[in-house]
Amino acid sequence: MNYIISYFKFLIFFFMFCITLILQVFLSKRKNKWLGLILPIISFMISLLVPLNTITDGRTTTEVIAQFLVSLILANIPTIIFVLIYIICRDKYKKKKEMDKIDIRDLH
Repeated sequence: MNYIISYFKFLIFFFMFCITLILQVFLSKRKNKWLGLILPIISFMISLLVPLNTITDGRTTTEVIAQFLVSLILANIPTIIFVLIYIICRDKYKKKKEMDKIDIRDLH
């Protein structure tokens, strides 16, 4: 019974992950370039909260700093993915826009 719950949680997480990726692609392809930056900014803001949950009881300063940096890097993986999607989609959008301008000039 416990494995069914774990499987169900995984499916929900995977579904939510796919939806956010699709949403990021959709927003990045819009004419307004700021729409594609919404999810990366939200993800980055949330990732800044994650290192604040580090436990410092009985740890040396070096261990606390290392744990802080590792948690910050790991928490920013979704931000990096969102930014890469944004860059790829905007690059394709810019190329398409340039091709449209060339086609319009060729018609005249």
